[in-house]
Amino acid sequence: MSIRRTLLLILLLVSIVFPKAAISAEKPLWELGVGFSALLLPDYRGSDEYRVYPLPYPYLVYRGDVLRVDEHEISGRIFKTDRILLDVSVYGYLPVKSSNNTARQGMEDLDPTFEIGPALKIKLLEGKEDKYRMNLTLPVRAVFSTNFKSVSYEGWVISPRINFEKDDIIPQTGLNLGISAGPMFADRGYHEYTYTVDPAYATATRPAYSAGGGYSGSTLSIGLSKEYKQFIFNAFVSTDFLQGAAFENSPLVKRSTSFMTGISFTWVFFKSAKMVTTDK
Repeated sequence: MSIRRTLLLILLLVSIVFPKAAISAEKPLWELGVGFSALLLPDYRGSDEYRVYPLPYPYLVYRGDVLRVDEHEISGRIFKTDRILLDVSVYGYLPVKSSNNTARQGMEDLDPTFEIGPALKIKLLEGKEDKYRMNLTLPVRAVFSTNFKSVSYEGWVISPRINFEKDDIIPQTGLNLGISAGPMFADRGYHEYTYTVDPAYATATRPAYSAGGGYSGSTLSIGLSKEYKQFIFNAFVSTDFLQGAAFENSPLVKRSTSFMTGISFTWVFFKSAKMVTTDK
């Protein structure tokens, strides 16, 4: 696997919403380790072709007041109160080689994309004794594609989410649950990048199509995590529901639902002696 693809997979892995271990817990300022994950991903949302990606990765956590790098996200905190957090988040997705995807045969490849922008997080509910938390996240991100020689702006995406986390869902097991759900909305440029079929690429079975902006479908993600001594175990499944999406009638959309799933195992071998509160 190339270094570029490995880096993109790591970016995708950290941007997946796993349940956070322990509500308002004291955690080390930094942690260092290694891990391995296996991901099953569609070529793109709405594709009926999937790939398995095995991924060894370095594990780095830094829980600073401003910069945060952890097992859930890479973010920079801009503003924070007891109930509101404004930060910057990133997300990434892998390239698609059209010759390996039946629906895109003969079309240009899709370069890898990355998204970056502000995210407003609002704490809706929290039960410290019952160890649960519910947040509303409102991210707005600009989307860019890159061939690693140049970068192109592809549009913007808004993906509000309700996130629910519950620690120790089965008492005394240390098993944590995370659920995230919400719609997506994007402009024409974002949808065109993946779902438009220019007349030059039209065939008898793939008519020309121009994607518009608007509703991008909805996503439901469920994750489980458990920490045991120096080890962290994660598993997740995420489903996209594309019924009613602005690009639903694109000939490149082969499934009205698509999913991705994965597991990860991490060994943490160095930890900071300094402790910080992980509450957001």
